[in-house]
Amino acid sequence: MSEALNELASYLKEVRGSLISSAEVAYDELTLVTTPDSIIDLLAFLRDDVQCGFVCFIDICGVDYPEREKRFDVVYHLLSPRQNVRIRVKLAVAEDESVPSATAVYPGADWFEREAWDLYGIPFSGHPDMRRILTDYGFEGHPLRKDFPTTGFVEVRYDDSAKRVIYEPVELKQEFRSFDFLSPWEGTDYVLPGDEKADK
Repeated sequence: MSEALNELASYLKEVRGSLISSAEVAYDELTLVTTPDSIIDLLAFLRDDVQCGFVCFIDICGVDYPEREKRFDVVYHLLSPRQNVRIRVKLAVAEDESVPSATAVYPGADWFEREAWDLYGIPFSGHPDMRRILTDYGFEGHPLRKDFPTTGFVEVRYDDSAKRVIYEPVELKQEFRSFDFLSPWEGTDYVLPGDEKADK
């Protein structure tokens, strides 16, 4: 498998080297690194070229590296049924930088781009309907960013007297703030049933 992937990487560098920053075979998959300016041309070539045939769009996902200047990686996964090969295409973008939408090349990218926008805050320019897709209306922030608090910013409850959903600031109860990391079975002064067998 890796021999075929190395041949494919060599072919892509030879034919479309200007669109590819780097190509690496790892874990029996070929990873191509590109830029936001080149992504649409590269995806169209991978789909239309006879030797590639990556006609199946699997997904788009985001990866957050808050310490980097270009904070996010946008990762595309494609499949060529003709060659029975998967490929990964990635690019890095800054927090305020947008990525051209791949919906013109792969209409199935619509959902995944909305998901990346909702969960990471990565905008896709030219997308036909860039709305949140997984979080609630009025949700603040992007929950898969590494700097998003694990408790969120607000908590939601239904108020029976108001007959509507109420958003309130998160209020942590005392037992969550002073968690001692001890098992409830440790530190007891008495012998628990069955412990006498462990000493023998």
